[in-house]
Amino acid sequence: MSWLSNDIVEILTFLLPGFIAAAVFYSLTSHPRPSEFTSVVHALIFTMVVQAIVFLLPLARLSEQVGSGAEAEILVSVPVALAMGILAAYVSNQDKLYALLRWLRITRETSYPSEWYSSFANHEGCYVVLHLQGDRRIYGWLEEWPSQPDRGHFRLAEADWLIEDSQSTLDRVSAIVIPAAQVEMVEFVEPESRDESRK
Repeated sequence: MSWLSNDIVEILTFLLPGFIAAAVFYSLTSHPRPSEFTSVVHALIFTMVVQAIVFLLPLARLSEQVGSGAEAEILVSVPVALAMGILAAYVSNQDKLYALLRWLRITRETSYPSEWYSSFANHEGCYVVLHLQGDRRIYGWLEEWPSQPDRGHFRLAEADWLIEDSQSTLDRVSAIVIPAAQVEMVEFVEPESRDESRK
């Protein structure tokens, strides 16, 4: 049975960087957690990329100097996996890869998890009008928004209630938090009349 435990340790050592990279990616992006099968597939893809990078980099020699076996492999591959997860999250959050693919006319998709998220990511640094249930509207500087339209909260600064074509200022309120479930529609407003320095 010792050979079985050794094989399991080697397999886990080989797969660990992929699971670490996938965990870092999903913790730094708004992508919904996939099913268990899809998570394993993503981890395997990350594993292959990380292992290829470790093989090609001079870091592989470090493992020979430090020692041999699973400990040395983990010592080299885990930092590469962390860097790979952070890089994948950055590329996804900034829409870099899909921007290139759209420019090449290969796709029209974005790397964002939904059209909702894409709209807010493309309108950072602007004011919004939130149309709430009960025909209420509120105007303010968008500081934070939910990743999904049915849960989470909006946080608005400089908020004003819009009442019959006039504004009712929320005096001495630095920010207001509104549940996303109460929002029926969102308007993005360019900051012409407000302080341009917020950009």
